[in-house]
Amino acid sequence: MRLPPFKSILALEVVARLGSISKAAEELNLTVSAVSHQITNLETFVGCTLFERSHSGLRLTPAGARFQREISGALDVIANAAQQARSAETVEVLRLHSSPSFASVWLMPRLSAFRALHPDIRVQLSSSHLESDFTRAEIDVDIRYGLAHWPSLHVESLFPEEIIPLISPALKSNLSIETPEDLLKEDLIFSDVNIVQWPRWFAAHGVPNTPSRYALSFDRAYMVIEAAVQGLGIALDSSKMAEGAIKRGELVPVFPDRKPITVHAHHIVYPKQHSQWPRVVRFTEWLKNEARQG
Repeated sequence: MRLPPFKSILALEVVARLGSISKAAEELNLTVSAVSHQITNLETFVGCTLFERSHSGLRLTPAGARFQREISGALDVIANAAQQARSAETVEVLRLHSSPSFASVWLMPRLSAFRALHPDIRVQLSSSHLESDFTRAEIDVDIRYGLAHWPSLHVESLFPEEIIPLISPALKSNLSIETPEDLLKEDLIFSDVNIVQWPRWFAAHGVPNTPSRYALSFDRAYMVIEAAVQGLGIALDSSKMAEGAIKRGELVPVFPDRKPITVHAHHIVYPKQHSQWPRVVRFTEWLKNEARQG
């Protein structure tokens, strides 16, 4: 049996997913010409064209799409075989990924409880704003932030989140804020990454204007929360992500009725075949129970 080169198969999978040879080269840590060469080798091997160019980049030909569907199943088999080999060890390794703010603010304070319940599972946690690439078999479970749009993956939303204006008690005592419109003249903290940002919150609460400026801007939710704790301005963030600061009395809602926008922004995400792995089942059940408890 003649098999196509594995490097060429991997190149096809990444190019098909990203729709770009240059982006695939960056992910694979190869040159653009090397990735092109792998694709050409594979097309020579199978005897047909696998990609065609479009206005939006590269896309699979019908033959390429059929081939990609078939090899994705084979890659799953390889990943599962590697998983079974790992599971033969006495201590299993659970590989998690999440956004930095969720990891530091919500998950890490709870991980000791998981370790106490499951001492046979060793946790590896990585964090970034990039979504995990499950085809590389490096992550078991991803906790993703944003709108759920991953139809090929198993997705469970963790909890509804109230996005509310938050302020330090000391700063609140120095301000006179009665209505949402009053916030337009105060120092507001902007988050580049939040699913709900100030213009949407103002519109939802009947304020047609939007802030002309922001006192501070951050690309990490935990930095937004910390800036609000320090009294540097008013934050718009999830009460779940800020629950530690709220419980400690470092932050309070700006309005007595909170004036929230409710969203589902954090989701448990993994390939469907991972549901067969005991460590994934045990972690996700524990995580959902923690989310229900608040």
